[in-house]
Amino acid sequence: MKSDTIHFGTDGWRGLLDTEMNMASAGLVAQAFADYLKEKNGKQPSCAIGYDGRKYSPEFAKLFAEILSGNGILTHLSDRVVPTPVISYTVKHQKLSAGVMITASHNPPAYNGIKFKGPYGGPFFTEETQKVETLLGKSPIKRSRDHIPVDNLWPDYQSRLNELINFDRIRKAGITCVVDSMHGAGGSLLPDLLTQKGCRATGIDSDILHDFGGRAAEPLEKNLSPLKQYLMGHPDYSLGLATDGDADRLGVMMDGGIWLSAQETILLLADYLVCVKDIPGAIIKSSSVTDKLRMLYESPDRQVLDVQVGFKYITEKMLELPVALGVEESGGFGYGIHIPERDGIFSALLFLEMLAVSGYQKLSDKVAQLREKAGNLYYDRIDYPFDKPGRMRVLPDLVRNDLKNIGGYPVHRMDTYLSSRGVINGVKIRLEGDCRWLILRSSETEPMMRIYAEGQSESEVETFLKIGVQLIHEYAGVPE
Repeated sequence: MKSDTIHFGTDGWRGLLDTEMNMASAGLVAQAFADYLKEKNGKQPSCAIGYDGRKYSPEFAKLFAEILSGNGILTHLSDRVVPTPVISYTVKHQKLSAGVMITASHNPPAYNGIKFKGPYGGPFFTEETQKVETLLGKSPIKRSRDHIPVDNLWPDYQSRLNELINFDRIRKAGITCVVDSMHGAGGSLLPDLLTQKGCRATGIDSDILHDFGGRAAEPLEKNLSPLKQYLMGHPDYSLGLATDGDADRLGVMMDGGIWLSAQETILLLADYLVCVKDIPGAIIKSSSVTDKLRMLYESPDRQVLDVQVGFKYITEKMLELPVALGVEESGGFGYGIHIPERDGIFSALLFLEMLAVSGYQKLSDKVAQLREKAGNLYYDRIDYPFDKPGRMRVLPDLVRNDLKNIGGYPVHRMDTYLSSRGVINGVKIRLEGDCRWLILRSSETEPMMRIYAEGQSESEVETFLKIGVQLIHEYAGVPE
């Protein structure tokens, strides 16, 4: 494997098993990472390493640990599959130099990958990831089995959950849940913990499988048929919760198997933290999250700030200023009282606490109350395959053209977002009126354009998305 064929993304590196990610390529990345840690931290850096249940994940983790050890780096290797947020918490709690998680998150099982975590307990920033990439192949690989304590990292993380979550309130309220771990790294952790606390919780697909049982390990409605069927057959449960392949993201279903969008999940979490728990600090949202957050919760004492899509941009803000909540539309939620990182396990427990405190036993009743307060939310997105020439020039050309009108609504302003290479790869077109916008994003790694829209009716959203497709073709110079 040549170092010039390894290209890091926004959160480390992912590649096809065997052909792209194998022991040779993982070794190159590990040595570059070791060089980076020594360069940044001096004589005795330290690191925590965890892994998910994908094929070869334990082997990659052991290899990584041996190479870091060979470079004199104290390495705490997990003794079992763990969720990504456990590694992030371990790094922050134990004041380590960095963390490594072997996972490809929600990608198909044919992939594996490596996530890098900073000493603050969140994803590496772009410039740090780029520094590691520049060190690929620069040093000979050194391996050793010294300096590798093998630890169970879960108990310290669970102790923090015990401090932050009111399990007695959940138990006394009689809240009951079904947890779908999607055969991922969450395993039986959530249902076991809740059961230990005297709460009624049932786990489905809790056994950890290389291939996630044939499902895509992303907690979206289309992938959660088992959870839906279970809730339909057991209408007495309060709600359903699902975590993704490495358990850093959360999906929610109401009682009876009715999907709750990530956007409304976000509003419920924000409402609880702001209006009930009175947690101070800003709300940071990726640009594709509903602007109802701003309408409902922005005040002279609380900012609601947009950042570009990608949780590391939320993390940056969480390290710059006091933050109550950081959220992205794909189900990643982080908290100022916890770690500047997505955490599906903590989010699930906080969601249960929210429902318990609300006085409602069924999530559907709490959602009905939210909709009375916030009104209906109209949002949708399209992942639009587009492999035509000119894909990367669409957005820069669109911005230069200074659009005046979308779907009959004047353009209020355009916010632009840059890739790690300084090229415009995202544009949010804000339209006149509340909660009216269109986002276009170009993928740097896939032949794909992503289109997001929020409006004040389903028909508005549909119109905005159609115009998004038209704009892509128009500025690429390719007819539909």
